[in-house]
Amino acid sequence: MKKTRENNDAVCDVVAINEEKVIAVIKALPNDTEIDDLANIFKILSDQTRLKLVLALAKEELCVCDLSALIGVSVSAISHQLRLLRGMRIVKNRKEGKMVYYSLNDSHIENIISETLVHINE
Repeated sequence: MKKTRENNDAVCDVVAINEEKVIAVIKALPNDTEIDDLANIFKILSDQTRLKLVLALAKEELCVCDLSALIGVSVSAISHQLRLLRGMRIVKNRKEGKMVYYSLNDSHIENIISETLVHINE
């Protein structure tokens, strides 16, 4: 049986744990290391500059100078953010002569962002 508080949040009137459901959910949850990694991905994407970088790189492979011009942030700031994104395996780089080009490491992050945008626009 549930009752509601004044702010309409449902609360349990009695303590009755469904052990079967709790055990099933515990087994289905990621382990603590995976949860920590997930939290770190979301933290890194919570910065607007980094998110803009990821959004831009989802469209096109770009160099630091291109990204600096596109986002309106200094080359050194872009380099710093790219280093963080590379450390989290969100972006990768490739060298072509003296130029270094950045792109998304794979489509997973792009999929997360696309799904989030769908959620926002519903």
